[in-house]
Amino acid sequence: MLNIKSAMRSRDLKANSGDGPVGHVDVSHVHVAFGGVDVLHGIDFDVAPGEIVALLGPSGCGKTTLLRSIAGLERIASGTISLNGHEVANDRLHVRPEARQIGLVFQDWALFPHMTVAENVAYGIDSFAHRNARVADVLALVGLNTLGDRMPATLSGGQQQRVALARALAPQPSVLLLDEPFSNLDTGLRVQVRSEVHSLLAGLGISAVFVTHDQEEAFVLGDRVAVMRDGRIEQFDTPSAIYGNPASAWVAEFVGDANFLRGEATGMFATTSIGEVALSESRQGQVDVLLRPEHLVVTENESGNGVVRNVEYFGHDHMVQVDLDDGSHVAARISGNPHVRRGQRVSLVSDGSACLAFLSS
Repeated sequence: MLNIKSAMRSRDLKANSGDGPVGHVDVSHVHVAFGGVDVLHGIDFDVAPGEIVALLGPSGCGKTTLLRSIAGLERIASGTISLNGHEVANDRLHVRPEARQIGLVFQDWALFPHMTVAENVAYGIDSFAHRNARVADVLALVGLNTLGDRMPATLSGGQQQRVALARALAPQPSVLLLDEPFSNLDTGLRVQVRSEVHSLLAGLGISAVFVTHDQEEAFVLGDRVAVMRDGRIEQFDTPSAIYGNPASAWVAEFVGDANFLRGEATGMFATTSIGEVALSESRQGQVDVLLRPEHLVVTENESGNGVVRNVEYFGHDHMVQVDLDDGSHVAARISGNPHVRRGQRVSLVSDGSACLAFLSS
């Protein structure tokens, strides 16, 4: 287990150099191209000191390229990247990765198989005089203080992930960058380790940027989340703001379960196949109304407007899948016992929450 109490007492792990706020990242109008093909299109992005930011998006959207550009592993074509108040990249300048004071945890952890755990962690430490003490401190921080002499191949996946984290923290970076850091772990271990890492980073007060395609992971760990698509940031905000007020229908579907019903809007209400739905903003004409599953109510009704296709049990709630009479399909999230079963006819209505509506294309 990660030594969270030690982390709380070890804020000196964070580097302190430069004239700007320690751990501040500023990405402004950044373009990156490979072989003449644009991969990032004018990215604007920032990380406040001590903030944890998630880069969330589907495969190929550019999130890893953005992370590698911040790290200095990719050159940018235009725009600027600044760390701690100092420019490290523009169309003429490219500061080497090792001079940027960043720590990087790769997706596959990239441990040196011929080195012991302690040797892996010591690899990036410049000061020889303090190297052994530094290694001991960081291994204790990640709960591996008794495994310094072991080889990486003898460790579990979770332990290898912690070694990679310790190696990234050892040089006292001002910013930690993590590329899909939990994707190689089994589901149960992934949840445990990400919770421990979250507590560790919060305890250290270190700024961090991590890449993920997992919406739950981004929302659990990120103070803010940048949702990326096709080399652009579609929305950059807190998890609750993105879920509750998505910038587009695409974002709404990507960050959570979403039902869209065609409706006719007249001001603050829209008429849909499940009846009248309140809107959060005034609309006129044909719209696609976003109804989150938790904003739907399902009751048994022989003369209702749909039939239950399936009932899925998740412990804390149920997801009731309903085929509506108009041919559309919706999912309703019900706390406790939904009191309906597969094949049963039901009535499905809005719970009265004000919903977003997007103008129909």
